[in-house]
Amino acid sequence: MIIEQFINDKVVQMAAYVNAVIEETLHYTELDSFVLDTLSEWTLLKVTDETPSSAQERVFWHLIHEVSLHGAQALNNDLFFKSEINTCLDFFKGVGSYPIDCVGWRPIP
Repeated sequence: MIIEQFINDKVVQMAAYVNAVIEETLHYTELDSFVLDTLSEWTLLKVTDETPSSAQERVFWHLIHEVSLHGAQALNNDLFFKSEINTCLDFFKGVGSYPIDCVGWRPIP
């Protein structure tokens, strides 16, 4: 149950950070820091199963991996990346469908 609460809390935070970077009310480095902090907090849970327990969790890990790979600055420079991320955020809000090509796995040590 602690994993589910962690994901639920982080989904809300992730959406807020991404929206703030897109709206340019937060510098992209803050989103990069959030991702690193989230991964550090995740390791404290000592999870050994890499399979997400829900579609929301799968999309969350997909976002974490994408931002880690491309860097938050890509939200300001790459329209395709920004569109992909917005699709994920819409899914979180319940106004969109499950993102195509979403591959989100839990990071495990």
